[in-house]
Amino acid sequence: MREFILQMKKAGLVEEINDPVSSVYEAPKLAFRTNKMLEFSNMDGHRCVMNTIFDRDSLSVALNIPKERLVKTLAACTYAGKTQDAGTLQFEKADLSKIPIMKHFPKDAGKYLTSGIVFSGWNGVTNASIHRLQVLDETHLIGRIVEGRHTYKLMKQAFSEGKKLPIAIVIGPHPAITFAASTRVPEGKEMHYAAEILGKELDLFTCPNGIQVPDAEIVLYGYLTPDLHEEGPFVDISGTYDPVRMQPVLEIIGMHTKPDFIYHGIVPAGAEHKMLMGAPYEPRIYQAVSGVTNVKDVYLTPGGAGYFHAVVQIKKMTDGDGKNAIMAAFAAHTSLKHVVIVDEDINIYDPSDVEFAIATRVRADTDVMIISGVRGSSLDPCRIGDSMNVKAGVDATIPLGQEDEFIRAEWD
Repeated sequence: MREFILQMKKAGLVEEINDPVSSVYEAPKLAFRTNKMLEFSNMDGHRCVMNTIFDRDSLSVALNIPKERLVKTLAACTYAGKTQDAGTLQFEKADLSKIPIMKHFPKDAGKYLTSGIVFSGWNGVTNASIHRLQVLDETHLIGRIVEGRHTYKLMKQAFSEGKKLPIAIVIGPHPAITFAASTRVPEGKEMHYAAEILGKELDLFTCPNGIQVPDAEIVLYGYLTPDLHEEGPFVDISGTYDPVRMQPVLEIIGMHTKPDFIYHGIVPAGAEHKMLMGAPYEPRIYQAVSGVTNVKDVYLTPGGAGYFHAVVQIKKMTDGDGKNAIMAAFAAHTSLKHVVIVDEDINIYDPSDVEFAIATRVRADTDVMIISGVRGSSLDPCRIGDSMNVKAGVDATIPLGQEDEFIRAEWD
């Protein structure tokens, strides 16, 4: 994390805030309204960073990949990076009150740890993923463990054997670690993916409960228990309040911190949240669409909460490529709600240009696909039940053989 902060400063992407700020509303509000990485020297007496990966420039710095090649390069990864055992960490008794965990919005149920990567393992199978974690007291958190995801499956396996699930929570690693943990990868390959991105062997340290974690500013270890507690309300990716649910309690046993640790906070529905929710899916969509046509680029749009809306740029080879691309995109990202397929001449990063393609190249009766009764995202406020939804795909590509009728006027 500290090396990354220096790199971001050299790139001119960091705003330093030396005045004291509060972890309750003030710091989150500043991050939500700023299009830069923020470095606080005194947030409740601690150092803190927010907006570490807030756009493609910062993601390019974090992953050391040119911005224009991010999606294509990540789509080609093989998850073959190497890790190595780096020994053990020393822990003290856990006390979550010593960490400046934030309260983000007025109607939130309480303080939430939003950047914590939950590492878990059972019967030799491991996982690393981010879950929102509500503070219950000094040694307990309540985790939103989404049904059907990998942590949930490991948890259920442990519980079926009458055991708690060993976990460790990592706060403030290198952002490439956070990005890898936000990505759907083959089972147990999150840290191999991170190592491949970083281009070096990744050190993993062993916690007292056997869970291995990378270097970070703060590491907590403990167990995910069968005990349930109300979790929420909480603002998630849509910018609206997610409802209250009964969720499992995490028991935190020990805490490891670096001297003068740097806390990493992610403001819900902010730029970093959208990047970490959406950008990891762009390579997956790229891979899927490349199986049906010549794909050029993929973008999950900020207006679609960085998660629900995609624009996919293709070079049409045959009639029907646009609709095949729509189906491939939905298969690659099941939380995707609307997708627009465009030609090479459309700038997918410009909402006005995408709208132009829809306005001039779409007939709703033939170019819009409506798919009802499918699984969507539990975070969508207009979902049916907890995750059922309706999806729409728009083929905004020029019909083959009619290109001359769609030439855009321009000067040489």
